[in-house]
Amino acid sequence: MTTSLVTPGTKVGTYPAQTAGPGTAVHGTDLIATVLGHVHEADGSVSVEALNHVMDIKVGDVVIGIVDKVNEKNAELVIVSAEGQDVPPVADQLRAQLRVTDIVDRYLHQVSDGLRRRDVCRAVVTAASPVLRIDMRNDAASGVLHALCHHCGTTMLPEQDGDWNMHCPNCGERTFRALSDGYGMGEGHAALNGAGKRWTGATEAHFSKGPAARASFLAEDVREDGRPRAYPRFDTGGGGGGQRRQRSAPGCRLFIGGLDRGVDTDKLREIFSAHGDMTDCVVMTDDSGTSRGFGFVTYGDKAHADAAIAALDGKRINGRRIGVRDADQKRERGERKPQPKGTKLYVGNLSFDTGLDALKSLVAEHANVVGADLVMDNGRSKGFGFVFIAEDADAAKVVEAINGKEVDGRKIRADIAKQGGGGKRGGGGGGNRRSSREERAKREEAEGGGGKRRRRGPKRS
Repeated sequence: MTTSLVTPGTKVGTYPAQTAGPGTAVHGTDLIATVLGHVHEADGSVSVEALNHVMDIKVGDVVIGIVDKVNEKNAELVIVSAEGQDVPPVADQLRAQLRVTDIVDRYLHQVSDGLRRRDVCRAVVTAASPVLRIDMRNDAASGVLHALCHHCGTTMLPEQDGDWNMHCPNCGERTFRALSDGYGMGEGHAALNGAGKRWTGATEAHFSKGPAARASFLAEDVREDGRPRAYPRFDTGGGGGGQRRQRSAPGCRLFIGGLDRGVDTDKLREIFSAHGDMTDCVVMTDDSGTSRGFGFVTYGDKAHADAAIAALDGKRINGRRIGVRDADQKRERGERKPQPKGTKLYVGNLSFDTGLDALKSLVAEHANVVGADLVMDNGRSKGFGFVFIAEDADAAKVVEAINGKEVDGRKIRADIAKQGGGGKRGGGGGGNRRSSREERAKREEAEGGGGKRRRRGPKRS
């Protein structure tokens, strides 16, 4: 049976009731055409007779391909032509698979030890279906015919230097390729592959560097011609990366923390524009474009920046209280306030409404208070603090007296704090951690926002 003209991708039968003949392929339960032509059915087999003749690659054919994908143990080549066939390949034979063991008669840790992307190769077909597979190992005429330097894009030249058999005349890079006898239209170059030999210690050390020694993407697509390069500058309003931002006058650049994830750069600009003219505004994002919860605003005048701090620091936006401060103010990493001399007590489970004076008064009834600190977050109590009592006081008795006492409707918890850090509840270092995170955010923004957000570990119980 012959039907009208069909195009590649057209359903021409049902599998397994019918079998796939030339010009067709199985896709799920469908038989589809892979060539432009007419459908024929005979004895349960469906085929498509090509309107224009296409290449039909068979086992034993010699093909020319370009390395397109380089994986650890296999590579994928785009078939350009087959020797003796001056026609394009059929759709399901456009690509061929090459295993690392089929490249050259030497041990390769990875495909990229002997092949790189864009190498032009000659190979022999070892399997035509269901996947086109090729081999370069067992034929001296097979191998790399043309290669580019992965540093500068210059055509590599064959030259023996220990284990290396390729040399870049432009940048001096040396590397190894599984060469064909006919590399660069020459002859006899397969002898440079060192068939059957082991790698020297220096070469093994080079391979052990990992990705740094096996770059498979070209740094340049054209030769270097010596001209100075001019790089365009873009407005990186999205905060996802780009050039280093221009330095602003002291006091004009603000750090905004505690932002809701729904606040983007446009929303932030709308909020802060009421306090003066801005030269830059950005909400920092991760690689997926999701807000990282902080941003930066730069004003042209310090007076406008001061007005924004006074008006917006601690203000709620989308239900979250934001913090606004001078981004250029130096806050040393790990900076700590000098602590009073005395015994340090931890007081937790406080009401958010309990102030510093109330915290001092609570302990002052039982001992001489020499200092106190209520831990804050954007101007709001975090529900715990520390009180320092005179060294001659009996700290254990003070703790026993106030532990479990009800203050502002909450039963507090008290204990003697560990020396050199936070209390038993681990709350003493919150301010320092916050400072270091803020400093890292500032450094990332100054470098164009390219840093990635650190993944949090599992929450401790």
